[in-house]
Amino acid sequence: MPEAVSAEVRDHVATIAFGAGQRLNALGTHQWEELGRAARKLANEHSVRAVVVRGRGGVFCAGSDLREWEHASADQMTQSLGVMEQALQAIEDLPMPTVAVLEGIAAGGGCQLALACDLQLAAASARIGMPVSRLGILVPPSFAIRLAMRIGPARTKDLLYSGRLLPAKEAQDAGLITTAVPDGELDAALAQLLDAWADLDQPSLRAAKAAVDDGFRPLVERVRGEPPGPAVDPQQFPQRIAAFLHRHGQPGSYRPGGQG
Repeated sequence: MPEAVSAEVRDHVATIAFGAGQRLNALGTHQWEELGRAARKLANEHSVRAVVVRGRGGVFCAGSDLREWEHASADQMTQSLGVMEQALQAIEDLPMPTVAVLEGIAAGGGCQLALACDLQLAAASARIGMPVSRLGILVPPSFAIRLAMRIGPARTKDLLYSGRLLPAKEAQDAGLITTAVPDGELDAALAQLLDAWADLDQPSLRAAKAAVDDGFRPLVERVRGEPPGPAVDPQQFPQRIAAFLHRHGQPGSYRPGGQG
């Protein structure tokens, strides 16, 4: 079985891969830590011109592995959410262009991981969204702002209120992802994108990324600086997660609506 998180550099392109396709690649706290560590290490690799983030086994990521949260205290759940956020920020802070490759689903934390990348390249059958309200998970401002900067406040609220997972084409039309391609053409589309970047001046690409990001930095830094609130609704979460894990907790039986 492949290691949970790996970072491999080939032809000046780094690929951060995670999961093994089981449980829709829902990541435990340790895996989020590994993901953040891999990104922070790559940030200092000046020869790397692009970073690809993708899940193994034909699926991106269903968010956090909520089995860890079933018997956790409120403080432990808040800490777990904080570890996830640190990993997402490490991806966002990479100085080189980044692209998330989406297959299967990108739900909850998986959606946030996709949005932490500059671009999102998705197979037509992929779905993306934030179904966290179904479990009583309280959306932190950092999660909301990633959505709102892409699709605006109203669409963000609609997505959070409904908990819907958007098909790739609808997500592209809404501005939530960059490009949707037929399922069998995902790797070819990724190769074409990376080849196009290879022909461009690399310092210019990094400067372009920094110029865009710097425009939003005051807002992002303000949100990042806010003290973390509670991770879950203590009245609803214990019953909701117990019911969810009872229905979908066996390996291979997870469904897209359940991860944080």
